[in-house]
Amino acid sequence: MMEGSAGLKHKHLEFTLASVSELSTSSVSSSSYTPVIARFSADGGVAELRFHQGSEFIDGFNVDLGNAQLFKLGPVKSLCVSESSETNKERPYSWGVTIEFRNEEEGRDFHSAFEQWKEEDVVQGTHLPNGAISASKSKFDNKIEPASAKMYFHYYGQLLHQQNMLQDYVRTGTYYAAVIENRADFTGHVVVDVGAGSGILSLFAAQAGAKHVYAVEASEMAEYARKLIAGNPTLGQRITVIKGKVEEVELPEKADILISEPMGTLLVNERMLESYIIARDRFLVPNGKMFPSIGRIHMAPFSDEYLFVEIANKALFWQQQNYYGVDLTPLYGSAFQGYFSQPVVDAFDPRLLVSPPMCHVIDFAEIKEEDLYEIDIPLKFTASVGTRVHGLACWFDVLFNGSTVQRWLTTAPGAPTTHWYQIRCVLSQPIYVMAGQEITGRLHMIAHNAQSYTIYLTLSEQGGILQTSSCKLDLKEPYYRMSQPQPYTLAQDQQPHQLLQAQDIPIHAEDLEEPELLQQPSENSGAQLQ
Repeated sequence: MMEGSAGLKHKHLEFTLASVSELSTSSVSSSSYTPVIARFSADGGVAELRFHQGSEFIDGFNVDLGNAQLFKLGPVKSLCVSESSETNKERPYSWGVTIEFRNEEEGRDFHSAFEQWKEEDVVQGTHLPNGAISASKSKFDNKIEPASAKMYFHYYGQLLHQQNMLQDYVRTGTYYAAVIENRADFTGHVVVDVGAGSGILSLFAAQAGAKHVYAVEASEMAEYARKLIAGNPTLGQRITVIKGKVEEVELPEKADILISEPMGTLLVNERMLESYIIARDRFLVPNGKMFPSIGRIHMAPFSDEYLFVEIANKALFWQQQNYYGVDLTPLYGSAFQGYFSQPVVDAFDPRLLVSPPMCHVIDFAEIKEEDLYEIDIPLKFTASVGTRVHGLACWFDVLFNGSTVQRWLTTAPGAPTTHWYQIRCVLSQPIYVMAGQEITGRLHMIAHNAQSYTIYLTLSEQGGILQTSSCKLDLKEPYYRMSQPQPYTLAQDQQPHQLLQAQDIPIHAEDLEEPELLQQPSENSGAQLQ
């Protein structure tokens, strides 16, 4: 149980634990008589985490939060790793303690408190001018490995990639329409553009009458953004480009509205949503607006024999028994599983779906950053056709909840294709279903420090013979298939009236002429794809 209040201005914060143990040693367990207490304290202005049992501190278990990291091992178990100082000869290397919580909720609270105290320890006593960056490690640096961050910012620092995104007219046109049609939200207001890239969204906000826009961009693209904005002086005079991460920079004023394009494949890839949430907490006024404000991950089981065979055939190379005199077959099983560990990114025909989709909602205005570290979605579908299920298809949409007009940007199959395409998690062992049977399972995504997620998928058929199939995939390493939808024939027992709608966004003739003005009025409406 938590006692006290978080923050260095307070004396301490305590949690009662189930147990704590240094790696490779026996644990110290909590009991009703002598509970193990984890205490955050700030004696002498330095944030520390210490453990004690009864009135005695557990010797050697103190953690300097300035150089510590906390990793989640399970729902009620975490690992705290701390770097030792150069002067500590007794413990010259990094070391760790395993912490077990009494329940999942207390574990989440502990993680939240850990990040709060760690962040306040970094910024305590410092005041940074506009655009200045703290020399201490930021939250971003603590959770993302340097090699991944370097590659990420190099990638987004190239004009050719920015051009690819700008030429996604569904994406760019929807953002433009969402901003311009909701001038009332921007006129006379302060805007922060999170991960501004080329600065295009900042320029849109200025067109909509923003009082001032702070364009925050960490990559070298910030210099190109300055050039583009300077070349549009009537708009640029109200835009300030700040090079740095939103986790590090300081702004001279709060924002009335945040705008960003933080979505990756499956919505959460690249983990920029976390930066968007951090920007909300650091820069946005209470009840300020976010463009976008809501994201939804849509999921449905699919059947695609062509795709399954294509992936399986990639491993046939390793079935050669005489490759220059070498038997390659010992590696066949590993290669087979390796190919099925790659999520497939492409555009597919919505008729491949074997049930209506379900969705998982992420409210950007309410969600905590820590809630994005682990996303656990229970799955439940009813098969509309009898077929082999080859995996789970996923796509996303986001809502721009403007005061005047609500607009959705969708990546659904059957809608105009975006640079995100759709994503499919393919099972190495398909399951068979009959029409009307229930399909259950779990989509469990755990964030890792290469700015992506490990995906654990399980699907089960709940008919007469229980079938279950599972797979583990790395969202960071997809198979970019990128093919356009093919004209698939209907399954033998699939009637035309059973064609499944992969999205709930009506597509009208005028939308096809101007795909950037695609709208989504209601949750219950359904597209009729002819």
